[in-house]
Amino acid sequence: MYSEIKTTWLGAGSVLYATAHRPWPLPPGQWLMTQSWHDLLFAHYAMEPQTIRALVPETLTVDLYRGTAWISVVPFWIRNLRPPGFPALPGISHFPELNVRTYVTYRDKNGVEKPGVYFFSLDARNLSAVWGARLFYRLPYWHAGMKVEGKDEIQYRSRRIHGPKAKNGMPEWLGVYRPIGPVKTATPGSLPEFLAERYCLYAWNRGRLYRSEIHHLPWPLQPAEAQIEINSMCQPLGLDLPAEADIMHFSRTLKVLIWPPVRLL
Repeated sequence: MYSEIKTTWLGAGSVLYATAHRPWPLPPGQWLMTQSWHDLLFAHYAMEPQTIRALVPETLTVDLYRGTAWISVVPFWIRNLRPPGFPALPGISHFPELNVRTYVTYRDKNGVEKPGVYFFSLDARNLSAVWGARLFYRLPYWHAGMKVEGKDEIQYRSRRIHGPKAKNGMPEWLGVYRPIGPVKTATPGSLPEFLAERYCLYAWNRGRLYRSEIHHLPWPLQPAEAQIEINSMCQPLGLDLPAEADIMHFSRTLKVLIWPPVRLL
């Protein structure tokens, strides 16, 4: 059964006091940004390793689970995005986002390996957030028209406004999804843990590699089902995903802390 980790401190920094689940210690210094993620669908697709290898910078190792690579399409919405010491701002701190990601590891010059997430694209409705993340985090953010409705059942639509195109126009995702089971944290060594419990992200920009550390409590995951009418998000990569994902999870909410990017190469 899922047992939520409670902290006795108030504010975004309270999750800093729950670290026993982390695969490595918290990074030094002050976190740069907090945000909470809501009504998130993990739609995971099994891929041949060579397919993902051709899409990821050579300096990163593609992570495999029992010989299989994975790509994930992740619609959700963000709330309370803000730096430390500042309040969330209406119209800026709350917006939908949709990510396309895979799973990688980087070994630094000291031989330390940190598994993380590599984003192929991040679509968001907030244009200020798009340009801020592109400039500071070097991530491939794109502006999109997006709409999210519902509580028990989430109706979600995203259509990119500018950026890499799909076969017949801009990449688009249209679907309905819902949780269908109890909330649990991932079992150590399981595929859900491999896909969800990642505590850094990598960005490759103009021949340079960056890593941003993140922190959160263990993911509260539920099995999910979805009716996906349109999903052309991976067509700019030369991939047509199947109509149904291989595994899906839902998460109602998660608070996240993000540190500034560090250049590795």
